Amino acid sequence: MASKTSADSRLARFFPIISWLSSYSRADFTGDLFAGLTVGVMLVPQGMAYAMLAGLPAIYGLYASTIPLMIYALLGTSRQLSVAPVAMVSLLTASAIASISVTDPQMYLSYAVALALMVGVFQLALGLFKQGFLINFLSRPVISGYTSAAALIIGLNQLKHLLKIDLPQTNQMYILLGAVGQQVVNTHMLTLLVGLSGIVLILVLRKANKSIPGPLITITLGILTIYYFHLDTRGVSIIQNVPPGLPSFQLPHVSWEMIQAMIPFALTIALVGFMESNAIANRIAARHKSYRLDTNQELVALGASNVFSSLIQGFPISGGFSRTAVNDQAGAKTPMASVFSALLVILTLAFFTPLFYYLPKALLASLIIVAVIGLIDVNEAKRLWNVDQKDFAMLVVTFAATLLTGVQYGIAIGVGLSLAIVLFKSAYPHVAIEGKLPTTELFRNIKRFPEAAEIPKVLIMRFDAQLFFGNMRFFKETIEGELDKRPETRLVIINGQSINSIDSSGIYMLKELVEELQKESIDVAFVELKGPIRDIMVKNKLVSSLGSNHFFNETKDAINQFDGSVLRSSSNNTFQSNIEV
Repeated sequence: MASKTSADSRLARFFPIISWLSSYSRADFTGDLFAGLTVGVMLVPQGMAYAMLAGLPAIYGLYASTIPLMIYALLGTSRQLSVAPVAMVSLLTASAIASISVTDPQMYLSYAVALALMVGVFQLALGLFKQGFLINFLSRPVISGYTSAAALIIGLNQLKHLLKIDLPQTNQMYILLGAVGQQVVNTHMLTLLVGLSGIVLILVLRKANKSIPGPLITITLGILTIYYFHLDTRGVSIIQNVPPGLPSFQLPHVSWEMIQAMIPFALTIALVGFMESNAIANRIAARHKSYRLDTNQELVALGASNVFSSLIQGFPISGGFSRTAVNDQAGAKTPMASVFSALLVILTLAFFTPLFYYLPKALLASLIIVAVIGLIDVNEAKRLWNVDQKDFAMLVVTFAATLLTGVQYGIAIGVGLSLAIVLFKSAYPHVAIEGKLPTTELFRNIKRFPEAAEIPKVLIMRFDAQLFFGNMRFFKETIEGELDKRPETRLVIINGQSINSIDSSGIYMLKELVEELQKESIDVAFVELKGPIRDIMVKNKLVSSLGSNHFFNETKDAINQFDGSVLRSSSNNTFQSNIEV
């Protein structure tokens, strides 16, 4: 019985649907049905719009909004996340294919489908090999700067439909702005009026009540307006024929040439798509205490969804901010809501695609523009300006890099900057020189506590980081620099309460430092070391060479054993190497 329970637990870990389906209730069904239909209504025009953003016919956005949603419902750990085409991933898809100058429509589709497959494989591999921690290298300032810049680029790209002008397929802002400046005189005013009307209507309906399906109402009114007033004959571009019928399963055509050309873009989309999905899933999960997200399983679910998207001629997909928020607000209790959304899209494909013939492209552009406005995070920039100038600088650099170099390089620069800052902080961590607070036995940073007095002839240094090859030189130079300021020092106390690990290079440096200081008649003591660090020092014979009377539980103990020139031996020393503290 225990073996069966263990097997069921492993199965539920890989197929999270097992954990919630067994307790599925009528109340869950009601909430999921309403939320699923609400999101489905929103998803139909969104899917078509994002297909256009990806450079594909609108129908492929509907294809990508069917089976992949069901796959995520089977494998995902978020109960509210809505996985389907999203603005940023669609833009990255267009940028990736445009960068290799694919002009033939059928070949363009082949590249988009192949890209979905590659993205899915990357995400599946990362999830199966438990590499979800990689998302930690995308810091909040980097994400904020990147998404804000990407939102601007997405919005600018839609001006070709909103103004009905010719713009190059690019994600570099200065090229777009230059092209807009040259072409703006060719603006088709009636198209612009249709697009601006769509933006205003969507915003007004959203402000009135977020549960109102603003995009669908706007799209419906737009179709009726074009049809009855024959605006298509006056130059307003429309979708025209949307092929009816369900997508068919077929293996993507992927050549070695495609793989070589698309690998960097596929990896970028895999990470960025997961970053966006993971961010909104965590935000929603924080409101619900009934389940926990599994980062690696989320990668598996998203990867499998992308693989199935490629099998039905879809393009790369991810979890969407706006749809997920609506899904949660509408009462979704489980991923079954996504199944209902997918079924609504399937019904649309089967029976209702002719209704979209007169859908103006300007309205789809307005829908995208409204969706990406929320990605421009001005409040985060203001907050960082007030609380953390370094993180603000990271945000600005990522923002500028994305605008100038493009979305695929902007995120790489942002990640590189994040890693550089991590390395810098590791190489030059915080160090505190401590003094004794009056009328207490407490020792604190003299810069933060001006009343803390240094002990005569004693230097007390707290090192707030692991000690390894990357910062050992900084450690040693800091002590030597402080000793130069205090030539009378006869005892150096190293407070190791914040040292969580130490490598062989760090140990070698400590031995060398102790020997050099002893030659200058300066004693060394270690206080508040954690058990594992003590064990390392014992194994490397640092304790035996220095003497156990140089290791103390508290700073005050070391001070009490100092006679002004050397540490006295004491039978009361409680140094133990096998106790973790």
